[in-house]
Amino acid sequence: MAKLPIVGRSAPRKPNESMRLLVVTIIGVMLGFFIGISFPAVSITKLHFPSSIVSYIEDKNSALTAQAILNHAWTTARNAKGNDTESSSETAMKIYVPTNPRGAESLAPGIVVPESDFHPRRLWGNPDEDLPFKPKYLVTFTVGISQKENINRAVKKFSDNFAILLFHYDGRVSEWDEFEWSKRAIHISVRRQAKWWYAKRFLHPDIVASYEYIFIWDEDLGVEHFNAEEYIKLVKKYQLEISQPGLEPDRGLTWQMTKRRGDHQVHKETEERPGWCTDPHLPPCAAFVEIMAPVFSRDAWRCVWHMIQNDLVHGWGLDFALRRCVDPAHEKIGVVDSQWIVHQVVPSLGNQGQSEHGRAPWEGVRERCRKEWGIFQTRIAEAEKSYYEMMGVPPPNVTFVH
Repeated sequence: MAKLPIVGRSAPRKPNESMRLLVVTIIGVMLGFFIGISFPAVSITKLHFPSSIVSYIEDKNSALTAQAILNHAWTTARNAKGNDTESSSETAMKIYVPTNPRGAESLAPGIVVPESDFHPRRLWGNPDEDLPFKPKYLVTFTVGISQKENINRAVKKFSDNFAILLFHYDGRVSEWDEFEWSKRAIHISVRRQAKWWYAKRFLHPDIVASYEYIFIWDEDLGVEHFNAEEYIKLVKKYQLEISQPGLEPDRGLTWQMTKRRGDHQVHKETEERPGWCTDPHLPPCAAFVEIMAPVFSRDAWRCVWHMIQNDLVHGWGLDFALRRCVDPAHEKIGVVDSQWIVHQVVPSLGNQGQSEHGRAPWEGVRERCRKEWGIFQTRIAEAEKSYYEMMGVPPPNVTFVH
């Protein structure tokens, strides 16, 4: 009777066969290693999943978002590579674009949006259809409720080409809703602040960059003889970067430069009292408008905004320094005579002050205005002196009226 073979047992290998198997194994490991390092690593963050899959994942479990899955996958893949591979991978992943806005250098430039605007957006629908019409210009008023009717008359002088922005210093905002235009306007409310305080904080040049001209006006201006569209035409015709409407000669007039001339469309220079102008091309005889109703081109405003001081809120002295933001200033700063206004001299903001030492609130406000004028002029002079000394250039000999 024949014996059955024993299952699971094999004949012993010969020594040369064992050596051959060992060599083949070593060669296979080395070949796999060299093939692995010859191909670039696959970046898990560059994988793109279909939107249907992402939506499904997020709908099924809101706590486990698609971004969380990607982050986990990327972390796992990175940790598995070891220190050397991790360092080189991070270097390859990092984006650095020095021409991007400060703080955004690590972003791909195609996603950077450095500028914005005051155009309201819908909370629904296609974003591309939000703005069938974009205003070209921006007008701002610093207001209190006591001047509501006057501001209503003023706003009606501005067409739909103008976006309206109100800065409320008395905190009363909802009461303006009786006007239809107010429902479309932008309202910013901070109590007891002045126009230039708002301007410094809410009119950054990158925010107002979509507007060709920016009007920064007081609330006590009569506009019976003013038309905003005609004003813009004249500003463009005479290439004014900084301007204001002419002032009615009989009301609220401080400087000869801003006095309306009945025989001009625009004027850029004047004569003042003897000794007030060291140069006919310098303020207050030229290159000068007041701070009650200035109008800036977007380029001029970018410079002026940087000159506004955080702690000096009334803006006194700023009008003498505007010339530093355009060149030649005596040609690009002017007064539009044929579109003129009346300064009503209503001390509404002064009444927002606080009575101290038995004085009326407006007295303390006026005193601070004068102090700020001196502080600002000193800062300008010292800053320029330091710069000229650093550059080894003699500073110009220019004096101003205080």
